[in-house]
Amino acid sequence: MTKMTIDINESRIKKYVESLRPESPEVRAQLDFGYSYDGKIIEIYEIRPVWNNPAEIQNIPFAKIRFYKSKQLWNLYWMRASGKWELYEPFPESTHLDKIIEIIKDDKHGCFYG
Repeated sequence: MTKMTIDINESRIKKYVESLRPESPEVRAQLDFGYSYDGKIIEIYEIRPVWNNPAEIQNIPFAKIRFYKSKQLWNLYWMRASGKWELYEPFPESTHLDKIIEIIKDDKHGCFYG
């Protein structure tokens, strides 16, 4: 019997992404949200059909959170229109993932949800 380790950070990010997802399956077919997490980097993205080919689904990342083990800090990045990640200012880091999630939720500068 294999014992799975529960990653508290992943459960936090999963809960947040679940709160973003539309309830209606019809809406989810047009716009949904997802995430990837490898233990140190979290990417949160929109899931939607390609505008000129609705059969093709694309993931469009808008927030990246990276954990730096040596500093015990989470850093927050946002995706510029150029497709490059940029450190989120003025509060780019925290020792608590929940604080980073709150910054994304508040989106005071329109970096994540426009």
